Amino acid sequence: MAKLFRAAIMGPPGSGKGTISRRIAQSFGLQYLSSGHFLRESIAANTEAGVLVRTYVERSMLVPDHVMTRLMLPRLEQLIGHSWLLDGFPRTLAQAREMNSLCQLDLVISLNIPYETLRERLSDRWSHPASGRVYNMGFNPPRVQGKDDITGEPLVQQDDDKPEALMARLRHYKDVAKPVFDLYKSQGILYSFSGTDTDRIWPYINSLLSTKIHTQPAGESRTRTP
Repeated sequence: MAKLFRAAIMGPPGSGKGTISRRIAQSFGLQYLSSGHFLRESIAANTEAGVLVRTYVERSMLVPDHVMTRLMLPRLEQLIGHSWLLDGFPRTLAQAREMNSLCQLDLVISLNIPYETLRERLSDRWSHPASGRVYNMGFNPPRVQGKDDITGEPLVQQDDDKPEALMARLRHYKDVAKPVFDLYKSQGILYSFSGTDTDRIWPYINSLLSTKIHTQPAGESRTRTP
């Protein structure tokens, strides 16, 4: 890749960020950076940041801004000469502003999915805690029911994926994401895609990235609905 290209993908839980992110990374040669992976890695390595992260994760609490930036910014600084796609960070306006002080994004992709679709997806979602691998009993089930495909260890349903917690999660996401969207919209780098099927959204994202990576114009914020 001739020029550095840095992008982020945003979307509520269950929107398909991981699926789309891996397709982008593979198709365009970008490093895929997952904040969830970095969180699990820091906890496993028992780093100073990981110890802080664990205190919140074990209590099923959101990791606060100052801890997330303490974890993520050094990682991004190490990759200052690389092109990448970032998933899961920044989540809040404070995190976005801190990241802007280190590096500027070229593109932000927002996935907009109807809340009813998200509720259905998340209520069927089970995960392997150690690796973060996620399964959906409706469209991406494990080969053996209740077991991780790689390790054979039991899958669990996170408390915040259970129906009684879903709407609160989605409302919280909407509240904290709006100022971030407004920031990137004002910078002219926000592109939104609406739809329930990642296969239908993908051609439009693929076309956008093909153009942006080769030209990197300032562009205008816009919304596209496949």
